[in-house]
Amino acid sequence: MNHAMTTTAFTLDGYRTVRTLGVVRGITVRSRSIFGTIGGSLQTLVGGNITLFSQLCEKTRAEAFELMLSHAESMGANAIIGIRYDATEVMQGVTEVLCYGTAVEVAPGA
Repeated sequence: MNHAMTTTAFTLDGYRTVRTLGVVRGITVRSRSIFGTIGGSLQTLVGGNITLFSQLCEKTRAEAFELMLSHAESMGANAIIGIRYDATEVMQGVTEVLCYGTAVEVAPGA
């Protein structure tokens, strides 16, 4: 699915929804490695952006997003609207990231 056919809005500019297929989601659970934890802890000593954790968060969100796209494609969707993220700490150092939205079939037009 083309990333341009995804949005956090509930409409996709230039398209009309012809069929709603339902909620789709991508879930991934990640933990920090011991090296990442040590490196991140060292970065906190100097302050600023903790790049090791930022990279881990971005990779995790991207994976959840791609899983959601696959779920939508398996349902026959060509777009996803209303995309949101949620995160929950499952246990210390282990976080679940959920990306979800509504799978739709859209056609050109308003």
